Amino acid sequence: MKRATTVHGTRPEAVDTAPVVEALHASARSEPPAAVTGRHRSVLDQVNRLVGRPSRPTAPVDPRMCMRTAGESVIEPDIKEFWSDHPCGDNVFGAPGGDQRQDYEEFFSRYDAAKYRLESHIPACLDGLGVLGRRVLEIGLGQGSEAEQLIRRGARWTGVDLTGTAVRRTGTRLALRGLPYDGLHRASVLDLPFPDRSFDLVFSHGVLHHVPDIRRAQREIRRVLKPGGELVVMLYARWSLNYLVSIGLLRRMVLLAAHPVARLGGLPHPKGLLGDHLENARRLGLARYLRMGTFIHSNTDGPHNPYAQVYDVRRVRRDFPDFDVRHAEKHFLHAPPLPVHGLGSGKALGWHLWVRLTPRAR
Repeated sequence: MKRATTVHGTRPEAVDTAPVVEALHASARSEPPAAVTGRHRSVLDQVNRLVGRPSRPTAPVDPRMCMRTAGESVIEPDIKEFWSDHPCGDNVFGAPGGDQRQDYEEFFSRYDAAKYRLESHIPACLDGLGVLGRRVLEIGLGQGSEAEQLIRRGARWTGVDLTGTAVRRTGTRLALRGLPYDGLHRASVLDLPFPDRSFDLVFSHGVLHHVPDIRRAQREIRRVLKPGGELVVMLYARWSLNYLVSIGLLRRMVLLAAHPVARLGGLPHPKGLLGDHLENARRLGLARYLRMGTFIHSNTDGPHNPYAQVYDVRRVRRDFPDFDVRHAEKHFLHAPPLPVHGLGSGKALGWHLWVRLTPRAR
């Protein structure tokens, strides 16, 4: 059987829908096919600018990955390259140890156990979506954890991701678990390869805050939703302990203190996160780097992350004008280096803002 599949920037092409289990024999670092388908599938005033959980890069960083200032553009290939080189979670758990079935089984089990121990709110949030029998599109796949959870809850699931790594790993996970699905595509949220009104629900966890052209993305999501459909997103929260205190105050004060010491030779070869941030500050200039429009990008998913934003409900309404906000709540009290995890649910100052939206009537 042949299916038409689209990769952003190309024309649809017919591809063979070979069993996804063949992904088990692919190299852990190879690029997969474009798609796999099938049914078996004052100080504070100067300091209050940033965001998130840093992580150490796992691969050499191309110069194009340098932080942009607020006036500079970030293009989609930058986003794709960064997340291809730094798959979600690899900085903490590493990649699968090999290409055999047991390597992937061990990796996925270890990853899920750690993920849901840390973000224990996610299963209950997914329970509340009522996905049984509904056609669900997931945008941004990570290691496929939420894909598995949604399918196990009865969703007719289709997934898209900009990177081949996420597509391949998710396909491998679902094949190992023997879970059925409708489609799995390497594609852009800016150009989704589906007809109008295809899905009952679109779900995206921790992805759309990394999309610079969010207005275009939300229009495309609106296009593929059925009448009466729903968009459910998790976005980094502006009114969070992480944003307001950890990033906005503590991390910048550390950098303000370390920068002159480094320039005077007191830190001859700084390494790790501090070294990466000092290099960003050296390249851009300290004052410029500490501005909100720049520093925010480097404090959600690593010092070389090309783009990130934080949201409150007002900004959601601004950036998703084709939707109405129906419900919003926060979870996940997370603010490294502050040892706050487990001290509360995060309902007031959590880092994850879950928002449910419905398309506006036209």
